Amino acid sequence: PPVVVEIEHFLGDVWKTSRVVQEPDRILATVMFTDIVGSTAKAAEMGDARWRELLERHHLLIRRQLARARGTEVDTAGDGFFAAFDGPARAIRCARAITESVIDLGLEVRIGLHTGECELIDGKVAGIAVHTGARVAAKADPGQVLVSSTVKDLVAGSGLVFEDRGAHELGGIPGQWRLYSVVN
Repeated sequence: PPVVVEIEHFLGDVWKTSRVVQEPDRILATVMFTDIVGSTAKAAEMGDARWRELLERHHLLIRRQLARARGTEVDTAGDGFFAAFDGPARAIRCARAITESVIDLGLEVRIGLHTGECELIDGKVAGIAVHTGARVAAKADPGQVLVSSTVKDLVAGSGLVFEDRGAHELGGIPGQWRLYSVVN
C-alpha cells in the first residue's frame, strides 16, 4: 500500500544517490621542484651538524622566496622542495631568485617547473601534472631553471627569455616534451 510505495521511492533515491561519483576538485597550478646539487657529497664533507644548519638556512631562504611570490610549500623531502603557484611567471621569477640566492650559501640547485591541471587531495596538489614537474626538474642542470613548453607558452609577453633545450622523454610520462631553460 501507500507506505510501501513511499519506502520503495525513498530506498530507490538513496540507492541512486549513493552511486553518484563526486568528481575530484581540480585546479590549474604551476608546480616547482627544487633539488640541491651534490647534496650527499656536501653533507658527507660537512658532517651532520653543520649540514643540518646549512639545510635550515636553505629552507628558510626558499620559504622567504615562496612567501614573496605567493607560492605554497606543498612538501619537502631531504634537500628538495615541492611548491605550487597560481601563476607561471611568478613561479619562474621565484625559481630564479632561489637559484641566485643559494649561491650565497655555497649551494647550487636545479629547478623544474610545469603547469597543469592538478587534483586537490587533502588540500595538496597531486596528479600527472605534479609527476611531470618532478621529471622536468630531474632533467635540469646545476643552477638551471628548466620549464616545460606549457609554462613557456603561458608566459608569452611576460618579458621572460628562454633557450630551447630540445625534446625529452620524461620517465613514465607519455610522449616527447619540449623543455626550455630560463635565460632572463
